[in-house]
Amino acid sequence: MIINLSAAPPASSSTSVISSSSLIKLLNSKSPKTHLSKSSLSFSTSFLNTNNNNQLFHQKRKNPHRNSDSFQSYAIPGLEFGALDSAKSVLEASGVLAAIIIVHESGHFLAARLQGIHVSKFAVGFGPVLAKFNAANVEYSIRAFPLGGFVGFPDNDPNSEIPVDDKNLLKNRPIFDRVVVISAGVIANIIFAYTIIFVQVLSVGLPVQEAFPGVLVPEVRPLSAAARDGLLAGDVIRTVNGFELPKTGSTSVSRLVDVIKNNPGRNVSLTVARGDKDVEIGITPDESVDGTGRIGVQLSPNVKISKVKPKNIAEAFNFSSHEFMGLSANVVDGLKQTFFNFSQTASKVSGPIAIIAVGAEVARSNSDGLFQFAAILNINLAVLNILPLPALDGGSLALLLIEAARGGKKIPQEVEQGIQGSGIMLVLLLGLVLIVRDTLNLDFIKELLL
Repeated sequence: MIINLSAAPPASSSTSVISSSSLIKLLNSKSPKTHLSKSSLSFSTSFLNTNNNNQLFHQKRKNPHRNSDSFQSYAIPGLEFGALDSAKSVLEASGVLAAIIIVHESGHFLAARLQGIHVSKFAVGFGPVLAKFNAANVEYSIRAFPLGGFVGFPDNDPNSEIPVDDKNLLKNRPIFDRVVVISAGVIANIIFAYTIIFVQVLSVGLPVQEAFPGVLVPEVRPLSAAARDGLLAGDVIRTVNGFELPKTGSTSVSRLVDVIKNNPGRNVSLTVARGDKDVEIGITPDESVDGTGRIGVQLSPNVKISKVKPKNIAEAFNFSSHEFMGLSANVVDGLKQTFFNFSQTASKVSGPIAIIAVGAEVARSNSDGLFQFAAILNINLAVLNILPLPALDGGSLALLLIEAARGGKKIPQEVEQGIQGSGIMLVLLLGLVLIVRDTLNLDFIKELLL
C-alpha cells in the first residue's frame, strides 16, 4: 500500500489504493486537514498477468517442492475479463482485498499506537462516509468507494485540540519512530502472506503439478463459437493449425490464444484429445469489438495437480518458507519486467476491477487457489510499496533518510509537499484510468456495447 507521511496537509496521508498487476490505491484527496498515511494496492503482472488486451491471466510460480514450474492460467470465458456471474466468488475475492487493506493499515495503526503516537482516523474505503464510530479518540469508518483505506494522524488538523508541539504527534517523533510506523504496513503484509501460505500447507497441502502436452478446456461457454463448432469441456487441445502444443503451460496457452485472436472469422484447425480418442475440430472464432478473435472458452495448462502435506510442523515451516521465497522471487521479477520494459508491459497493469475479476475466477474454479491469490497480493503490495517512489512507503522512507543525512534537519515543507503531492496525483490518475479501462474490458460491458 502507498503510505505518505508528510508534514504538509495535502501530502499527509497514508491511503491504500488497489491496482492489479500491481494493486493501485485511490487516495482520498479531500482530507487536507489530516495527516494521513496513503496506501495503494498494486498487483504484479507476473501473477495475475494479462495478455496485451487484458484477456488472459497467467500465474507462474517456481517451487523446489514441485515437479516442475507451476503454472495456473485463468483464461476468462470469451478470452476477456468476465465471469463475474458468481456473487459468492466475487464476494470472496472482494473479501481477500478488504483483508489485505485492513492488515496493511492495521500495521501502520498499531505501530503508531504502541509507541503512543496520536492517531485520528482508520478508514476502509475512500470518499463519503457510509458508517462510522468513535473509540479512544479515533474515528473508524467505512467509506463509499472500496478501493483502499487510510490511517489519519492529527498532525496538521487545525481543529485538533492537541498542541502543535506535542511530542506524540507523528511529525515530532524521532526519525526511527517514524520509520517504524511507515514500514509497519509492509511488514504486516509480509507476515500475513507467510501466514496464509502456512495455513494452506497445514490445511490443504502444497499443490504439486505435473505438466502434460496440450491445453485443457475446463469450460465452454454456451452459444459461443467453441460450443457451436463442437468443442467440449474437458477436451485437451493437442495441436492448433498443425502446431503441436508443448508441456510448458504458459507457452501453450499463449500460442493458442494468439492464433485464436489473430484469426477472427477464419477457420482454426484443432486436434483434440477427448477420452481415448483424437478428434479433428475446425473452429471459426467470432470477432470481438476490438477486432480480435474469440471462441468463448476457459483455458488452462494441461496439468495434473496433487497435494503434498507436511509430516510434521518442521516440514510445514520448510514447505511454507520455500513457497514464500518462490512467490516473492517471482513478484520481484515481475515488477522488474514492469519497470524496465514498461512500454511492453504497461498494458498488463490492471486495477481493482481486474483483480476482483481474476479473484472471482480463481474462487469459482478452485477455492484452494484463493490461498495463493491472497499470498501473492500481499507480497506484491509489500514489494511495490517499499520502492523509493513518491506516495509509496519507500518514498516516505527515502525522505526520512534524506532528513537523517541532513543531521535531523527536516526537508522544507513545500518541497516535501510537492514531491508527495505529485506522486499522489500520479497514483490517482493511474488508478482512475485502470478502473475505467478494466470496467470497459469486462465481458458483460463489452456485450452491452455490441
